[in-house]
Amino acid sequence: MYETDFWQLIDETRDAAEGDPDDQADLLVDRLAQLTPDEVIDFARLFEARFQRAYTWELWGAAHLLLGGASEDGFDFFRCWLIAQGREVFEGAVHDPDALAELVPDFDEEEDGDAEDFGYAADEAHEQLTGLPLPDLGTRQPRQPAGQSFDFDDERMMAKRFPRLWEQYGR
Repeated sequence: MYETDFWQLIDETRDAAEGDPDDQADLLVDRLAQLTPDEVIDFARLFEARFQRAYTWELWGAAHLLLGGASEDGFDFFRCWLIAQGREVFEGAVHDPDALAELVPDFDEEEDGDAEDFGYAADEAHEQLTGLPLPDLGTRQPRQPAGQSFDFDDERMMAKRFPRLWEQYGR
């Protein structure tokens, strides 16, 4: 599977689900279950690479603002949601987390920012196809996010780092 195929699956399922992350996850499982097990593994590798790429302190800070707080699990689910938004939003946010203010202008912390099930779509599809769990992809999350850590509760620092997000979601 090529990267363009990966993003096309994400875009098609997001559009069909009208942005609902749970429906998108179900649709993605259905679409992946129509592929070969090797293609599902390729999808999982592409997903995992993006999931790890989004493991940064800056994105965690942005998630903290958008969600009104983000635990470690909450940040994992946020990264799944970020990938589910498609290439433009994902790449824009990885490059400049504060750009999420424009990339996702109608963000609703009650409905957005959590796509836990989306992160398990490849696992479910692979199990449907083979009856076996997805094989170990050989990836491990680093102990710490990339970049320099900072205090998410320091309002002055958050306002300085994320001026656009702070304006919309700051305390």
